[in-house]
Amino acid sequence: MASLPQDASAQGVPLIRDTEIENVLNDYAQPLFKAAGFGAGRIRMRIVQSDAFNAFVLDGKNVFVHTGTLMQANTPNEVIGVIAHETGHITGGHMAALRARIAKDQTRALLAQILGIGLMVAGGVSGSDSLGGAGQGVMFGGNEVIMRSLLAERRQQESAADQAGLTLLNATRQSGRGMLTTFERFAAQEYISDAQKEAFARSHPLSTDRLARLRKLVETSPHYGNKDSAELQLRHDLMRAKLSGYLEKPQTVFNRYPTSDNSLPARYARALARFFQGGPGALDAAMAQVDGLLATRPDYPYFWEVKGDLLMRSGRTRDAIAPLRQALKLAPNASLIRVQLAGALQETQGEQGVNESITLLRKSLIEDENPRAYRLLANSYYKMGRRPEADAMIAQAYFLEGNLKQAQLFAKRAQTKLRQGTPEWLKNDDIINYKPQT
Repeated sequence: MASLPQDASAQGVPLIRDTEIENVLNDYAQPLFKAAGFGAGRIRMRIVQSDAFNAFVLDGKNVFVHTGTLMQANTPNEVIGVIAHETGHITGGHMAALRARIAKDQTRALLAQILGIGLMVAGGVSGSDSLGGAGQGVMFGGNEVIMRSLLAERRQQESAADQAGLTLLNATRQSGRGMLTTFERFAAQEYISDAQKEAFARSHPLSTDRLARLRKLVETSPHYGNKDSAELQLRHDLMRAKLSGYLEKPQTVFNRYPTSDNSLPARYARALARFFQGGPGALDAAMAQVDGLLATRPDYPYFWEVKGDLLMRSGRTRDAIAPLRQALKLAPNASLIRVQLAGALQETQGEQGVNESITLLRKSLIEDENPRAYRLLANSYYKMGRRPEADAMIAQAYFLEGNLKQAQLFAKRAQTKLRQGTPEWLKNDDIINYKPQT
């Protein structure tokens, strides 16, 4: 992607940041969030780099979707159905209830281990009387009654999330067909071992009765026949092509998108695959294909962004500035593109570039705090001899990455030189005094 994967807080979840994909997911999700009564910006869509089909929530602030889900879903409605279901978990307060249950049970240490981020992503609660992961049962000793009770509660929550999700789809006049397609896809996995199941099937147990109820509700909805618009389907296909081009092996991409397919998404994927294939002339060949995309859609900012990204990856940072400027002109609110342009400017344009990069980075951080922006801003400050401000920015980067020890070290170092009461001083003071929640 244009932004390399990074860890989410201290959880160790490999996240991908990409403006094009995030905008697509936000357009899928925001009508649902609004129908659920959530204010703008309260819940964020997060992209997890994983081939597995999975989606999950850990709190009331984020919905995590795997890249495997996005690449396997043939239509926007399938992803929208998944988001609607996960939003149903948030409206039902299911994760808060689970945390409360863990806190009061005598087996809370065991439950915390089982339901921690590792297995929430990789397995979570299976539909059987054991918990997922590597197919290992954890029902043993005096914990069995509590664990069975917990599993029954989780199954009830899944059914409640189905109904809440369908209510949101109906409120936004969207079909539940995609949600039904997703659950039917994994219904057969109830009968195979946990080790062979997709993560989504393990963490979203699906009984025959539950599937029958879901099918009835979906098929009797007045919006059952509604379909995604052609433009939304194109954006979905471009997103899948971009993920394939950046994340899959080139030969896999060429097999998935053969030269006989002259669609825009196929050309997008092949341009990226040609670059990552390497070898003599790889960049020139990829640039020719990207330029062909731009000739077809010169108003599409993400083709310009990709052109700038591939040039930067090839060490031609100065040449990347013009396409990145054009991408930002076409997508003026794209904070991640603004950050990438800032990085190119400070690397190649001397003092003037450093000054412009500071302006770009400060604006980007108002809209979207991310560690890379803080690190680039720190680099600009170091170049200008403003060491305390640079240390303060590094502290912010470490804090967002979940490395509290390093964040506090840099914050304390910056604190002694910053003027008390300034925004930088106050942010560093917050880091120094931050106490992790148990």
